[in-house]
Amino acid sequence: MTSETATLGGWSTVKPVTKEVKEICLKEKTEIEKKAAINFKDYIPLLYKSQTVNGTNYLVKLDVCQENGTLEDKCVHAIIHQALPCNGGKLTVTGVQYPKTISDPLVPFKNF
Repeated sequence: MTSETATLGGWSTVKPVTKEVKEICLKEKTEIEKKAAINFKDYIPLLYKSQTVNGTNYLVKLDVCQENGTLEDKCVHAIIHQALPCNGGKLTVTGVQYPKTISDPLVPFKNF
């Protein structure tokens, strides 16, 4: 493990979104919108934490704009689980909190 990686089962520190995490978020946009019960015009992954547990959990902050185009300080916090490659690497959205603000800290929350 690198110095940036948390111990097994613990969450990492908050980091800027990487290309890999951005791609994961984009693949799961429809599911996140479904769980938030709203469609977003803008959908910009900003920050994330990760947790290694039988795959990887990504807790991501996404800057969003509602489909009607209103410019509001609204974000979504989403937890996306990526299964281990030996288990197919499947992505699953396990939790969504909406609305959040840009200043709300990324705090792990109970999955639904």
